[in-house]
Amino acid sequence: MDERQQGEDPVPGGERRPLSRRRLLGSLGVAAAGMAAATVIPLSQIPVAETKTETHGKTNQAAGSKRQWAFVIDLRRCDGCKACTDACQKEHYLPKDQEWIKVLKSTDDAGRNSYFVRICNMCENPPCLKVCPTAATFKRDDGIVLVDQSKCIGCRMCMVACPYEARYFNYHEPLKPKTPFANPMPEFPVPQQKGTVGKCILCVHNAEKGKVPFCVEACTMDALYIADLNSDVMTNSSSQTYQLSKFLYDNDAYRYKEELNTSPRVWYVAGHGQDLEF
Repeated sequence: MDERQQGEDPVPGGERRPLSRRRLLGSLGVAAAGMAAATVIPLSQIPVAETKTETHGKTNQAAGSKRQWAFVIDLRRCDGCKACTDACQKEHYLPKDQEWIKVLKSTDDAGRNSYFVRICNMCENPPCLKVCPTAATFKRDDGIVLVDQSKCIGCRMCMVACPYEARYFNYHEPLKPKTPFANPMPEFPVPQQKGTVGKCILCVHNAEKGKVPFCVEACTMDALYIADLNSDVMTNSSSQTYQLSKFLYDNDAYRYKEELNTSPRVWYVAGHGQDLEF
């Protein structure tokens, strides 16, 4: 649906909680927050409920969808390897100048490097959607913002409106997948369409099949997490599953440019010197 209808896993810096994962999402198993480690129930059976994220004092509640997808980036763990970018470009047949997940590097006066990971923030109040004249940009009931390239006229108004610089224009003929059965759609826009805008899709085609996004799977530092606001669960590619709201609260998570009232669904952890137990 979209707006056309509109044993223990250590929590960095926090207490150890008996949370573990069988795999991920959909009908696959996950341990519910606060339950015994041996108590595993299918994620599909976790009831849809309100999720309070105390980092911003707002209650997120489902609106017609069983899942409400979100993303968590632990910047303390990012080493700038760009494996996430490479995997995304490979799987979505993107040219080198299109980095749907972009790793930005900065160096302080002491010569120490730090990294910031930028993707589409899947805003609850997306400015890109409001300026699109053809409804090519739309938001699904599960919170994912997508582009229907069959409707996109290439006006690039959405690119101007996006405060996260997370959209890219296809100036040239796109890279073609080897398969002759390419069937581009908003949930998997491969190949891209010349003269249209493309962006991160949070690999919703994977999430619906119980898989993590390609970037999450490729991250060797366990810095990226896919999350569901309804079940209050977040997980990465190394079987680390945490209670989302507690992890955000315990680790001082924040949302990028939150003051713009876009209500982004991507949380960042910069940390405050916690021991990550590498």
